[in-house]
Amino acid sequence: MNPSLPDTGTNDDQRIEGRGGIEGFIRRRFLLGVAFGVLITAVFIAVNDGSKVLNSLHVFDWRLVPLILVLSLLNYLLRFAKWHLYLGSVGAGPIRKTTSFVIFFAGLAMAITPGKVGELLKPYLVRRVNGTPLATTTPVIFAERATDGIAILVLAAVGLLQIRYGWVLLVGLIFGFIGFVGVSQHRALVEALLRRFEGVALIGRRMEAIERVYESTWRMFHPGPLAIATVISIVSWAGECLAFFLVMLGLGFPASWHLLFAAASALALATMIGALSLLPGGLGAAELSATGLLVLFVGSSQIDHETAATATLLIRFATFWFGIALGLIALASSEWFLKRFEAPANDEPSVRRD
Repeated sequence: MNPSLPDTGTNDDQRIEGRGGIEGFIRRRFLLGVAFGVLITAVFIAVNDGSKVLNSLHVFDWRLVPLILVLSLLNYLLRFAKWHLYLGSVGAGPIRKTTSFVIFFAGLAMAITPGKVGELLKPYLVRRVNGTPLATTTPVIFAERATDGIAILVLAAVGLLQIRYGWVLLVGLIFGFIGFVGVSQHRALVEALLRRFEGVALIGRRMEAIERVYESTWRMFHPGPLAIATVISIVSWAGECLAFFLVMLGLGFPASWHLLFAAASALALATMIGALSLLPGGLGAAELSATGLLVLFVGSSQIDHETAATATLLIRFATFWFGIALGLIALASSEWFLKRFEAPANDEPSVRRD
């Protein structure tokens, strides 16, 4: 397998962009996700007794909102740093940090698409900027989600350990991910497997793209980049867990270590369940999970279902919907920005090919 694959586009890129183009593909799924999100939010409020939810909002300390949003923004900024780091790992350059920033934040709007397929927008825009094939940069999305997943598992496991719930399964999943990473770094084994399936017509025709995908995956899961990306993910998602704790304080709950770990575990597990559901933005699955887990972990004698639903709505608006809003702003300005800067600058090799 050649680690220095050519940088030209492939037939696979053209197939991905067929049938109306990737922009049309993403636009349709984005609109579907928005419609689904509005419907699910309305239904969630209705089934949790909308009047009681609104009454809970009246007691919320709205002075905490700026700090909650800052913690949410910190999560996105740190995840941008990870995205830019990974672009460097796979050799997707040169590309300005400002251009990379706009592309990453535009991708936030795509979190509402089913299965997050809309995040293909990011590799597509990178390709427009510097011609890097989609097969090279698409694995970056997988690596982002994988390191987010391991961070969420770590945060959930720590929280569950403190409140003494079933954390053993989560620790097992963490070690399972470590095993996957170990296999991905065993080039001889993976190359032998690829050669074995090269004669299969469906796979053989796409072998060049598959090799690109594996090359990018192998680079990103090197111990150094993986460790840095995982630490970034843990810190970034810890910010959102802390934001959920602040939401609980804003609803009048007294501060305690138990409340902090309960909120962190509930949000982390709900985020994971939402992602695994493949629903647009995890909508419905994440809200129901966060509400039920919050009641379970805090205690039904301490929090009622309606208050837990209110806390869930507040954190989802402060994190998920806030991210969608930031993404739409970036997306609205991206076309102008990218037209102006599509020719990468030679004086800022912020991401370079090794």
